[in-house]
Amino acid sequence: MTSENSSADGERQVWDVVVVGAGPAGASAAYAAAVAGRRVLLLEKAELPRYKTCGGGIVGPSRDALPPGFDLPLKDRVHAVTFSHNGRFTRTRRSRHMLFGLVNRPEFDQQLVEFAQKAGAELRTGATVQRVEQHGAAVPDRRTVAVVLQGGETILSRAVVGADGSASRIGAHVGVKVDQVDLGLEAEIPVPDTVAEDWKGRILIDWGPLPGSYGWVFPKGDTLTVGVISRRGEGAATKRYLEDFVGRLGLAGFEPSISSGHLTRCRADDSPLSRGRVLVCGDAAGLLEPWTREGISFALRSGRLAGEWAVRIAEAHDAVDTRRQALNYTFAVKAGLGVEMSVGKRMLAVFERRPGLFHMALTGLRPAWRAFKDVTQGSTSLGELVRTHPMAQRALTLLDRRQDDAVSP
Repeated sequence: MTSENSSADGERQVWDVVVVGAGPAGASAAYAAAVAGRRVLLLEKAELPRYKTCGGGIVGPSRDALPPGFDLPLKDRVHAVTFSHNGRFTRTRRSRHMLFGLVNRPEFDQQLVEFAQKAGAELRTGATVQRVEQHGAAVPDRRTVAVVLQGGETILSRAVVGADGSASRIGAHVGVKVDQVDLGLEAEIPVPDTVAEDWKGRILIDWGPLPGSYGWVFPKGDTLTVGVISRRGEGAATKRYLEDFVGRLGLAGFEPSISSGHLTRCRADDSPLSRGRVLVCGDAAGLLEPWTREGISFALRSGRLAGEWAVRIAEAHDAVDTRRQALNYTFAVKAGLGVEMSVGKRMLAVFERRPGLFHMALTGLRPAWRAFKDVTQGSTSLGELVRTHPMAQRALTLLDRRQDDAVSP
C-alpha cells in the first residue's frame, strides 16, 4: 500500500477512508476502518510522538474502548483521591480497586497509531490538511472527497473522518458549533524521589476559585502533571490560579519541563457531526464531558464509531444512502455520548454556583463517593447513573430547581 496519489497505471488512487489527525480519536477511527478491511490513510501534521496538553487520565470507558490486546503504558495506578475546595477542607478518599490509570500522551497516542498500522492503516506524518472539497474540479465524482494538503497536493477518498483537534479545519467544513469554551493550563514538573513517593497512587482534585474551575495533580513517576481549567476569557485569573495552586502544593521551587495551554470546546446540542461524506469525532466534533472536560474516552468512543460509519459511507452509492449512514452515525453518538454530555452540562451548571456542595458530597457522603468510583472505574456513566438510580435523578432535579430559583429575578 502506498500513500502516493497515483497508481502504477496512471489512474488516481482513491482511498476508502482518509482520517485527518492521529490523536486517540483519529487512531481509533483508522483502526476501526482498517479492521473492517478497508484501505485507510491516516494523516498527521506533526511528527510522532508529539506532546499533547492533557492530564492523561484513563478512566474505565477509555480502557473499555481500546483495541483488543492493547497494553496501557501506565505511569501510575490511582487508588486514592485527595479533594480540596480552593486549597481548604482537604480530605483523601481511597479505594481498594484501581480507580483509573495515568499515561503520558505522546506514548499513549503513538501506541494507538501503531495498532491502527498493524490493522492495515497507512500513516503519513508532516501532512497538514488545508481543506476538504466535495464539489468542484478537484472532485472526479459524487462518491469522492478531495483532501487538499498544504502545498496543493490532493488526496481522494470515498469517506473522510475529521479528528484534527479542537481547532479543526474539518470541523469548520462540517459546520461544528460550540457553546462552551474553556482554557486549560498545565505544567509538567519533575520532582525528587521523596516528593514523587508522596504522590504515588494518589491524585489531587481542587475545586477552584473561578466559576466552574478546578485544578489537578496527576503523578507519573518522577514527574507531576499539574493543571487548572476554567472558562475562556478568564486567562489572567486562570494563570493566577495555577500559580497559587503550585505554590500551595509546595512545588514552586521545581522548574517545569513543559508549560502549556489549550482550549477545550464542547459542541452545541444542534451542532452537526457530518456533511456529505465527511464525519467529525473527538475534539474536532466538540465531544467531551462538559463538567470534568474529560475527553480521552469521548475521543476513543466517537473515533471508533466514526471509523465504522465511514466504512458504510465509503460503500454508499448515492447521496440518499450517504445521508442515511451519516444520520445513523449522528444517532449513535447522541444516544450514548450525547446523553452523557447532557448530564455533564447540568452538573456543570450547578457546580459553577455551588462547588462547596459537590465537595461536601464527595468527601462526606458515601453514595456520592461510590458514584464517583463507579463512573471512573467504568461500571456506569453519568447518564446511566441518573437514568437508573432514582436518588441520583432526584438529587440532580432538586439541584436544577435550586439553580433555576437562584437565577430567577
